Amino acid sequence: MPLHAPDNQITPKEIYLNRRQLVQAMGIGTMAALLPAGSALATGDDDNKPTPKENITTYNNFYEFGTDKGDPAEQAQSLVTSPWYITVDGACDKPGKLTLDDFLSPHKPEERVYRMRCVEGWSMVVPWLGIPLGDILKRFSPTSQAKFVAFETLFAPDQMPGQKGNVLQWPYREGLRIDEAMHPLTLLATGLYGDKLPNQNGAPIRLVVPWKYGFKGIKSIVKITFAETQPPTSWNLYAPQEYGFYSNVNPKVDHPRWSQATERRLGEIFRRDTLMFNGYEDQVASLYSGMDLVKDF
Repeated sequence: MPLHAPDNQITPKEIYLNRRQLVQAMGIGTMAALLPAGSALATGDDDNKPTPKENITTYNNFYEFGTDKGDPAEQAQSLVTSPWYITVDGACDKPGKLTLDDFLSPHKPEERVYRMRCVEGWSMVVPWLGIPLGDILKRFSPTSQAKFVAFETLFAPDQMPGQKGNVLQWPYREGLRIDEAMHPLTLLATGLYGDKLPNQNGAPIRLVVPWKYGFKGIKSIVKITFAETQPPTSWNLYAPQEYGFYSNVNPKVDHPRWSQATERRLGEIFRRDTLMFNGYEDQVASLYSGMDLVKDF
C-alpha cells in the first residue's frame, strides 16, 4: 500500500541507528545470521517467535494518522476509543448497534500468535488477543443472501488527521467473503501482548486475517454489514491493478512494482522466503479450490 519506496529497498531505521553495535556484535557465534534467509540456521526455532512489542507498536501502517511508519504512534493518541459503538446491519435477522462491552460479551478474548505479512515486503509475528469473527457474526443471524461481510473504520478527521487529506477515499473500507469471515482463523483483535490494543494498532477493535496481506486488517471498526454482493474496498478503489479484493499472500504473484517472493521480518536483517497463504496453506487453501489465484489476486 505504499505511496513511497517499499521497505525492501530501504535500510530499516532501527538497524541504521544501531549499525555500529551490530557490527561489533557480529562474531563467530552469529554466523548463522549470514546464511540465506530460507536456511534452517537462519530461521531456526525462532520462526514464530513474537516480534518485540516495541517494533509492533512503533512501525505501523494506519494512514488515518499519516503515511510514514512512525506517524501512527505519534499521532494516534488523539483517538477516543471509549465510548465505542459498532453497527451491524445488512442481510441479517438481528441487526444491532452495540457498545464494545456488549460486542465482546459473553466472549472472552483468547491469545493467538499469528504471522502477519505486509504487501510492502515486511512481516512480523504478533501475539493478538481477540475473538473469532465467526463467533460474533453468528449472533446476528446472517441470512442466506449474505455472501460477503463489509467493514468500515471510524470517520473522524478531528481525531484522525490523515483523513483531512485525500490519500484514500474515507472512511476506510474492507471486505471478506462470508466463508473467509467465518473461518476459525479470522479474528477480531482487542489487544496484543496481553494488553488492550494500542491506538496505533487499531484500537479498540480491528480485523486480523493472517493469510492475507496486512491492509485487509481494517482498524478501529465502527460498522459491519452483511452484503449480498462484493463490497468496495479502499485499496482496490485506489489502485485496482495493484490491490485485489482477495489479497491472499501469494509469492507467485508479484506486486506490479516489486516482487512478493521474499519478506523481511521486523528485527531481522536478512530476508526470508514468503510462504503461500503466509504459511496457513493447510488451513485455508480449500477456500479457494478451483479459483485462479493469479486472476483473483
